[in-house]
Amino acid sequence: MDRIRIEGRQGPLRGAISVGGAKNAALPLMASALLSDQPLTLSNLPHLADIATMANLLRALGVEIAPGGAGRQNEKLDDGDAGRVMSLAARNVGETTAPYELVRKMRASVVVLGPLLARTGKARVSLPGGCAIGTRPVDIHLSALTELGAEIELAGGYIEARAPRGLRAAKIVFPKVTVGGTENLLMAATLARGTTVLANAAREPEVTDLARCLGAMGAKIEGVGTDTLTIEGVTRLGAARHAVV
Repeated sequence: MDRIRIEGRQGPLRGAISVGGAKNAALPLMASALLSDQPLTLSNLPHLADIATMANLLRALGVEIAPGGAGRQNEKLDDGDAGRVMSLAARNVGETTAPYELVRKMRASVVVLGPLLARTGKARVSLPGGCAIGTRPVDIHLSALTELGAEIELAGGYIEARAPRGLRAAKIVFPKVTVGGTENLLMAATLARGTTVLANAAREPEVTDLARCLGAMGAKIEGVGTDTLTIEGVTRLGAARHAVV
């Protein structure tokens, strides 16, 4: 289709629509549920296929999901069935591999890397392009996680990360602004030992929204909304309710 034809009617338009939450904020917020064994309830989620994809990925990792309230826990979601409210509880993360068949559907799936590694000490996440990776857009994520003490290898199209002794704080200066990298490191740093500083961090609204949600879960973050985030690691995060920006 190379054109859209619109025939207007006489008189002004009237009515109201509800504005859904931002997808780019919702996806890392959903991934942040991996950081706690207590439920995270998100509201104002948009009705989008990517939300369903992320929900199904988290479910594969062991997250209990109740979309739209109680009574539908762990039910597999269809593309059009995202729900306005979703409760996510990672009481037991039974799986630490994010497989290619799910990650390939959505590059943003890589944001499960940081929280998985911080919570369980290991993560195996498919590169978004599988084995045919070409130029890897996640290099900054990986090098920064290495500064937090992670051991990372690339094998068979997967990122294999380990932190057997847990993550430790560091000062990280991103070589260029990266939204996904900031989100991954922000989540990982909440459970790292000591105080982490993220310099040249992204300042997009979705990063600020994630920081606020993490704060509601018990994270200690300063500099929210600026390009320098200071995170004092805690031993655990708790339950929270948060409306997607």
